Amino acid sequence: MGSMVEFKANGRNGTGYLAAPPGGKGKGLIVNQEYWGLVDHIKDVAERFAKAGFVTLAPDLYHGKTTKSPDEAGKMLMALNIAEAGKDMKGAAQYLLKDSAVTSKRVGVVGFCMGGQLAMYAGMEYPEAISAVVDFYGIHPAVKIDVKRVRVPILGHFGKQDKSVSEESVQTLATSIANAGGSFEYHYYDAGHAFFNDTRPVYSERDAKVAWQRTLDFLNAHVS
Repeated sequence: MGSMVEFKANGRNGTGYLAAPPGGKGKGLIVNQEYWGLVDHIKDVAERFAKAGFVTLAPDLYHGKTTKSPDEAGKMLMALNIAEAGKDMKGAAQYLLKDSAVTSKRVGVVGFCMGGQLAMYAGMEYPEAISAVVDFYGIHPAVKIDVKRVRVPILGHFGKQDKSVSEESVQTLATSIANAGGSFEYHYYDAGHAFFNDTRPVYSERDAKVAWQRTLDFLNAHVS
């Protein structure tokens, strides 16, 4: 099992859940939370990535706050300071890259829901530390992506039944990134929002398994 750790985040301390692979060493990976906070599900996802060979750190972007209420989660999402969250993700990446257990020169970032959009933001802002991004149905209205600054490859997973992220918006973003010289590979599944979360009624085991394997293949190819 992993443990909570502290790391420097631009003049202050951040915290996160760190999980190590069975062999002790591996490529570095950040896992970003959904809008519920750093809950047990995200810690479990970090453990899964660790078992797959990644030294995985899930930063606590809400700094200790979690919720089970959708209304409260929505308020916490909207109250999130994006710049500060960026510092947390950068600090998490730097922590991993200083860890002797991490074998890669840069890290990958995987994010879910709110965390997916933030993962793209981190890849855009910190390409010196981040080499690949995986976005699971990312959404955050305050996080804007400047396609001209996207220089790390992105893999996206989206649900056809997800009313919060339209297929048109994904296609437009992917095309804009490609036209600007970047790479955004995306897949659609016959599922709804949060289909990867096995603690929620919307969980789709079949689609989650496919997305998981695609994610591992992508990270193993692009994190180095």
